[in-house]
Amino acid sequence: MSVGPWTSMSPARLILLVVPLLLSLAGCATAPSAPPAAADAATTTDYVLGTGDKLRLTVFNEPTLSGEFEVNSGGFISVPLIGNIKAQGETAQAVEGAITQKLAGGYVRDPRVNIEILQYRPFYIIGEVSKPGEYPYRNGMNIMSAVAVAGGFTYRANDSTVTIRRAGQTQEYSYPVTTTTMVLPGDIVRVGERLF
Repeated sequence: MSVGPWTSMSPARLILLVVPLLLSLAGCATAPSAPPAAADAATTTDYVLGTGDKLRLTVFNEPTLSGEFEVNSGGFISVPLIGNIKAQGETAQAVEGAITQKLAGGYVRDPRVNIEILQYRPFYIIGEVSKPGEYPYRNGMNIMSAVAVAGGFTYRANDSTVTIRRAGQTQEYSYPVTTTTMVLPGDIVRVGERLF
């Protein structure tokens, strides 16, 4: 009778060979670790606007041009007199500059424009949380507070790492569950199931 190579191995060595194979088959090794230049330290000054963000536009001494605007599905805000201004993919300061330039082109003498972000677009949390879904973003939100908003982890959850797909990205990255892992507007957070 022929004896296979598995029967002559010690149980510890067999486990060392089989566990990585099982982990890769279970899909646990699909998300790479967070990229080195992750956007975790993003501030409102370098925040990139996107569909669903609500803005307050103030043109000083021009109340008819001031108001609240939402970035539409095309990525624009529609401003009186000057029409559509591209906002998606731009910072608030860049949009201020574009509006100032348009207004100075014959509409308002020496326009002074300010944009304030009133409400950020939502973030999404899926997987092993009590109430997965879409939630409003709050400035300074970290992964712990995002999980708390979604009702906490389920009993099956892997509570040490999550994967996050940042807005505008196509790949998920793995992040530790700590107060230093920041959630940004438009993020999709996935809480996986623990293996054991």
